[in-house]
Amino acid sequence: MKRFLKIIGAVAIINIIARLFGFLREVIIGIQFGTTDMSDSIINAYTIPNFLYLVIGGAFTTAFISIYHKTKSSIRDYISRTFTTIVVSMAVITLIFMVFDDFILHAYFRDLTDREFELLKSLYQWMMPSTIMLVLSTWLSGILNVQGKFHLSSFSVLVYNLSFLVISVGLSFFIGPIGYGIGALIGAIFMIGFLIFGVRKLENMSFKPSFSLADDQKELWKVSLPIMLGGATAQMYVLLQRFFTNFLDAGAVSAMNYATKVSQFPQAILMTAVTTVIYPLLSKKEGEGDEESVKALYIRGLRMLFLLVMPISMYFFFQSEVIVKIIFEYGKFNEESTAYTAPLLQIFSLTMFFLAANTYITRFYYAKGNSMTPVIFSLITVFGVNIAVTYALIGNLGAEAVAWGNLISAVINFILLVAYLQGKYKLNIVKSNLFQFVKFGVLTVAFVVVAWLISKFIVIDYKWIHFFVTLLLSLASYGVLVYLLKFQEVNGTIGKLKNKLLKSNK
Repeated sequence: MKRFLKIIGAVAIINIIARLFGFLREVIIGIQFGTTDMSDSIINAYTIPNFLYLVIGGAFTTAFISIYHKTKSSIRDYISRTFTTIVVSMAVITLIFMVFDDFILHAYFRDLTDREFELLKSLYQWMMPSTIMLVLSTWLSGILNVQGKFHLSSFSVLVYNLSFLVISVGLSFFIGPIGYGIGALIGAIFMIGFLIFGVRKLENMSFKPSFSLADDQKELWKVSLPIMLGGATAQMYVLLQRFFTNFLDAGAVSAMNYATKVSQFPQAILMTAVTTVIYPLLSKKEGEGDEESVKALYIRGLRMLFLLVMPISMYFFFQSEVIVKIIFEYGKFNEESTAYTAPLLQIFSLTMFFLAANTYITRFYYAKGNSMTPVIFSLITVFGVNIAVTYALIGNLGAEAVAWGNLISAVINFILLVAYLQGKYKLNIVKSNLFQFVKFGVLTVAFVVVAWLISKFIVIDYKWIHFFVTLLLSLASYGVLVYLLKFQEVNGTIGKLKNKLLKSNK
């Protein structure tokens, strides 16, 4: 457990730094272009390449890890065949999306002027080739993770985000928005180069092409295709956001993107740190048939996610306006942009735990060899609940309708995933932990009341002072509540700190 927490801590720190650079890129786009058609074009151009990278890269990597401990052939041959499969598949997919770029962009991004479309197309043509390298990088990170090299895989994301940031922003001062397209491509080149350097000495590593269709490659496709479908369905949140907001006023795409990125920043850091470490361990325990360890991992991860994400979510909800001002309100991002973005952030802040938990819980389905059930639930919630809510509200609420659609569908998806996992695989989060479950409920209600009181009675004109005062009060209040309710995670940590202090004083 001690080693487990240390690994999560190290991965979390690297992820925080990496995500900071990625997030800073979004902030600078806001400062440079505000909520305008140019910022919309940058964000829209990266939508499809990023969608393919997340969906295909995540699916291949998850399937690869799942089969890694089960393949009957040599690991070296398995790696070689998988490398060939990914390179060939992504080369074909990328070529198709570049050859038919006019058709794809016109079909998805409607109502654009000629100038807007030309900018969008130029950015897209620069960004699209990076998809091959990003998917391959995700797979190489999976190889590092499955061999316990978590730090290198996390550091590769830092390399990507830092190079993307520096090159894009630097070029944008000379050639405008196109700099972000060039930066995306060069950043991907740096990332893949770093990972190739990192894996070159790993045991059984091979980049030798192998076109033999062995059983493990058939299994790779069998496992990865449903995961791709599930990942595509989950990522449809972003595609639907772009689709609906492109019909609204100029800047709606940008405001939605800024709000989403702010809410996803802490969620992604915490979820990625926990999942990166737990999934290879989960896959191993599942392969060994150790059901008790699987159940312990399930509960432990959910508890950790909730304790970490809930206070951040509530702070963002009650302090959304000052957060947007602190992060974005400079340069061309004015008060009007803040007024557009803050209400969206408030709604998205409520999705933090549910989106993180849904990603986490889905890993347990994959470990059980059940990749279709999460897909079915995603199809129901994304294409049913999400679209229905958005259509019902968009006439009155505009962009906020899209945010509400995301929130309600994420909550329902969480309920479906938890209920089925409990019924089918006896992974229970309530019955065997009823007392702990009640304590989490008390903690939530108490902290919501405290956060509301702080937002109601602490109002300071200077935004930085307001931010630090309300943040410190919120964190202090949450710490007191968690301590009084005697959560084992916190009390255990406090006990260890006391022991270390006593030893150091001897």
